[in-house]
Amino acid sequence: MLELVYPQQVAGLAWWPVAVVIGLLLLLNVVNNRVAPQTHYLLWSFGGSVALLALGLLDGNSWTDMGLGWEYLLPGLIWAGACIGGITAIYLIGSAFRRTRIAFHDERMTGLSGGRMVFQALVEVPFGTVLLEEIAFRAVLLSMLTRRYGLVWGLVISSILFGLWHVLPSIGTHEQNPALGSVVGEGRRGNILAVALSVLTTSIAGVLFAGLRLLSGSVLAPMGLHWATNGLGYAFSWLLIRTRDRRRARHRAEIRARQRREREAAAEERDPNGGGE
Repeated sequence: MLELVYPQQVAGLAWWPVAVVIGLLLLLNVVNNRVAPQTHYLLWSFGGSVALLALGLLDGNSWTDMGLGWEYLLPGLIWAGACIGGITAIYLIGSAFRRTRIAFHDERMTGLSGGRMVFQALVEVPFGTVLLEEIAFRAVLLSMLTRRYGLVWGLVISSILFGLWHVLPSIGTHEQNPALGSVVGEGRRGNILAVALSVLTTSIAGVLFAGLRLLSGSVLAPMGLHWATNGLGYAFSWLLIRTRDRRRARHRAEIRARQRREREAAAEERDPNGGGE
């Protein structure tokens, strides 16, 4: 039988340490999305993760409370591996059909080199995005909130905050993803709907990530699912865009060759002697 691993509620804990963590997350969100989205992104994410863990420990949370206990390392790895395998299978199936393939299209991948894509999928996503967000929401905040308000409220509040965390990065995404744009529309209304949809879906994802953390006892489990969703998503998008561009280039070359042959044939019909007397 599966057993949930989480800290017990403690009466009388102050609310302000949670406010400090939320304030730090607000600062990191603005910095990463508006100040340094490309430069020093990894440094800010790693530094923020260390600071958040320090605040969690100072608040009285143990490593096990935050899903970082050694005794749950192996279950966390097993769950993470299963999640990565499952997402890979879903992406392979989704990319094989034309109707679902459009969901992988992301304009941000269009001009990306192969090396840059690999760096983004294997370095920036796991050691930047995934590390910071899982430490923040599934390790520190989930533990701090659960110890104060119980498991249900801890899960709900941390998941809603995770959804709100995605407000800034979701602005303009309807213009970068045709599938999303076709759902929410264009202009300001489309942008508002895209942001609202992002907050809703990431809040639901937050519940799923937290559930993995509680079932496995380790943040490694949601880290695996989180990386697979984002990192493999970028990789599949890049590969599909490259394949599409090669097919378009080949098609254009075939059209030009056919037009050239038609012009040559027309010229021969007009002058069958090739210009001779």
